[in-house]
Amino acid sequence: MKGIEIYIAVAYVILGPIIGGLMDGLDRVITARMQGRVGPPLLQPFYDVRKLFTRRIAPVNRLQIPLVASHLVFAILTGVLFFYGSDILLIIFVLTLASIFLVLAAYSTGSPYSTIGADRELLLMTAYEPMIIIALVGLYGVAKSFNFYQILASTMPAYLYLPGIYLGLVYVLVMKLRKSPFDLSTSHHAHQELVMGLTSDMGGPILGMVELAHWYESVYLYALVLLFFSSSWIAAIIGVVFTFFLIILIDNATARVKWEVALAVAWIVALVVGAGNLIPFYLISRGMP
Repeated sequence: MKGIEIYIAVAYVILGPIIGGLMDGLDRVITARMQGRVGPPLLQPFYDVRKLFTRRIAPVNRLQIPLVASHLVFAILTGVLFFYGSDILLIIFVLTLASIFLVLAAYSTGSPYSTIGADRELLLMTAYEPMIIIALVGLYGVAKSFNFYQILASTMPAYLYLPGIYLGLVYVLVMKLRKSPFDLSTSHHAHQELVMGLTSDMGGPILGMVELAHWYESVYLYALVLLFFSSSWIAAIIGVVFTFFLIILIDNATARVKWEVALAVAWIVALVVGAGNLIPFYLISRGMP
């Protein structure tokens, strides 16, 4: 089995940016349709990133390139460990390290816009990580393992036993994917913010690496959603597609909130729908065979 897992991890490194780029393109197409626009072609994200990598590298300082490159490397490593079958609870810390490198890259510029974006990114990290950990603990309760493939092979429908945790995970994924109403640190909508916060002082290949890292992250974040519906391939496809469209709908139907609201509500969600679902599930599961 380990041989197959190695091939899947290698396939992720090769195909991850392709799948992530297509998801980004589909996101733009659906968003345009929701807003009554023609919108860009499906492959527009690839055209944008290719253009970024053809530009001259112009870092603000010597630290920016290695920090952004480290962000990309650890984003890839997170997915490799995830699909290799490593402990997904520990993988979250690797994912956090990838985000910290991006924050440090923003701080290194000395720009007030980048600094504010970095501050907001750190706040969002403290907001969404508790719910992600609760989701992983809930999946462990279903499959009795933190291994991706053992959870995937579980016949117990996690979405039926952990509906609150699933909804809480969707809530924080909106934060992690930097969608409205939680696109506080940087925005992919030009009409919402003229200055791009976290990535204000990044351009050319440096910004291209940030986009690639985002594509890689999108793949394993939706793979995490897949684990809630892994009891059936039909349910898995429907569940991931539904989540993808739901996040886009939330992105287009909400306005940005203040960081105080984002932080407070995220913790409330983690306590109410996360822990509120986890505690009774574990009490019920003690009586299961």
